[in-house]
Amino acid sequence: MSLLAFQERVLEEAEDAENPLLERVKFLSIFSSNMAEFYMVRIAGLKQQVQAGVRDLSMDGLTPAEQLAMVRETAASLIVRGRVLFGRLREELADAGVYVLDYDQLDGAQREFADEYFESNVYPVLTPLAFDPARPFPHISNLSLNLAVLVRTPDGEERFARVKMPKALPRLVPVCSPGGAGPVCETKSGDVRGRAYHFVWLEQLVTAHLGKIFPGLEVVEAHPFRVTRDAEIAIQELEAEDLLETIEEGVRRRRFGSVVRVTVTPHLPPFVRDILTENLQLDDGDIVVLDSPIGASNLMELYSIDRPDLKDPPFRPAPLFDFEDAVQPDMFAAIREHPILLHRPFDSFEPFVKLLQQAANDPDVLAIKMTLYRVGRDAPVVEALLDAAENGKEVAALVELKARFDEESNIGWARKLEQTGVHVVYGVLGLKTHSKVALIVRKEGERIRRYLHVGTGNYNVVTATQYTDLDLMLSDEVMAEDATGLFNFLTGYADGIEYEKFLVAPVTIRQGFEALVRREIEHARAGRPARLVLKMNALVDRVMTRLLYEASQAGVDIDLIVRGMCVLRPGIPGVSENIRVRSIVGRFLEHTRIYYFANDGDPTVLIGSADLMRRNLDRRVEVLAPVEDAGLRTRLHDEVLELYLADNVKAREMRSDGTYVRVTREPDAERIEAQAALMQISAKRALP
Repeated sequence: MSLLAFQERVLEEAEDAENPLLERVKFLSIFSSNMAEFYMVRIAGLKQQVQAGVRDLSMDGLTPAEQLAMVRETAASLIVRGRVLFGRLREELADAGVYVLDYDQLDGAQREFADEYFESNVYPVLTPLAFDPARPFPHISNLSLNLAVLVRTPDGEERFARVKMPKALPRLVPVCSPGGAGPVCETKSGDVRGRAYHFVWLEQLVTAHLGKIFPGLEVVEAHPFRVTRDAEIAIQELEAEDLLETIEEGVRRRRFGSVVRVTVTPHLPPFVRDILTENLQLDDGDIVVLDSPIGASNLMELYSIDRPDLKDPPFRPAPLFDFEDAVQPDMFAAIREHPILLHRPFDSFEPFVKLLQQAANDPDVLAIKMTLYRVGRDAPVVEALLDAAENGKEVAALVELKARFDEESNIGWARKLEQTGVHVVYGVLGLKTHSKVALIVRKEGERIRRYLHVGTGNYNVVTATQYTDLDLMLSDEVMAEDATGLFNFLTGYADGIEYEKFLVAPVTIRQGFEALVRREIEHARAGRPARLVLKMNALVDRVMTRLLYEASQAGVDIDLIVRGMCVLRPGIPGVSENIRVRSIVGRFLEHTRIYYFANDGDPTVLIGSADLMRRNLDRRVEVLAPVEDAGLRTRLHDEVLELYLADNVKAREMRSDGTYVRVTREPDAERIEAQAALMQISAKRALP
């Protein structure tokens, strides 16, 4: 329910008229995609528990069956709300010159254009699949959009068939009005703001041409439907001889997981619904009824049109002006001089990429070790590792194959790295490696120096422009020794490592974090000021939640900035009256983890990969590292945490009943939007 509350906050950004129109469309698309994943993972997990007869109660006293009923009802209501919103956005798009049309709304020229597109691009890739006594019900893959077609033979017999919409083709097919050339209709002035765009839904285009797909038969009716399947992959690691092959097989099986949702339109005939229910093994709760068109995640296709007047102003991350203009900046010298902290996307991720590229080609670099979780398909970071291996350096990469929905990409990179001579490992049995750590070993004169990167986000150049994250680059011998021990644990057998500065899950994070909170409790009990500011993606762990309640009762002042799930309830007298919880949903996805402990004026600040979730603390390899430079600690407190706590535009505060409300701003109060302010700070930092 807490995760659904986050999805509602995303939907609210789509509803917010202060956001540019195409940004609202983008948020609606993200919401729809998030909800599909919610069904694929969360509802699928609850269904598995119900089917297995699990009766254990959740922390809030509910059985899996009760949870399933609750989340289904709330999820369905949010999806319907999103569909109603699309109707309004469609009208606003039309007013702005972006037309999302039904096939029967096309004029003659547009229809001719669309029909030619069907003949040349769509028809050749369609494969109708019949369902009759001689042909079994066809497999319907995950997230596929389909047409349920009823046809009548010349002798009057009615038959059912399924036609799948090709994923390789755009869902929104561009067409143009009379006199236009292609999908974009230029104004006489050529002003981009006057360009008109026209689109028609692919499934409606296919429906209009079903007679060609079923020649000699009468097409009685056709109705779209969309299938969502269980996407969780059960991996029996201890029994798997080859984890890479096991993951590959799991990805293939995902296409055939049990169905957790089928989205249909209100006009679907009962007998077709019965066919789907019986053959997909559905129950009533698995069926979601929406007005056509179904599936809003494809609306992201509209975001690519050239209408900057309907989007946020473009933003270019600030370079590190010390050496960004250098043809070949010496990243090693810069890091030796001072630790470098990047705050993406307000700072460019390029300095870290340059560090790795320099290391790959530096004859003094002996070895590079790195964890890879989600790197994407365009991965200059991985390319640098390949270059390093080809240049004769010792390169070790831990490629986490179990990164959900990125398995295929990671498998491809793992094979390529292995072929180039990189030492590739897939992690520790029973643990997912989620830490973001890189270590570079370099010979400098008569000594060996190690350079270290610890981050909160993935080594992904695409999400580096979309997510807020932190990158700390430094040369600290103690932390470098911790990193060396970590990699020995990941690649070999090293269970007895003692970490001096790192907190590492599942070994020391839980105990170390608890010790830091209890230190604040002791300050409060001694009458000294005590404060915690914790920024994370999720707070779900039962023990940590109760520990924060205890700190509140001791008088510790606590601010929590939690993007998504939060099971703690603030403001309850005698329990959590000293705790405030807020969530920020804005232009960039909040992804930084910053843990600030005031410590009576000598603060401890940790950054890293771990949220306060049981899976992060007990079932993953995670790293939290201290930011010891006083200037960087001040920057994180003043420029990040306090700014987010002051946000009165994009912030929502949780009430004591667990619901969220937008922060209210007095009419004469200064408008403070944290991400916008950070973009302004970035722009000033980039000035000469």
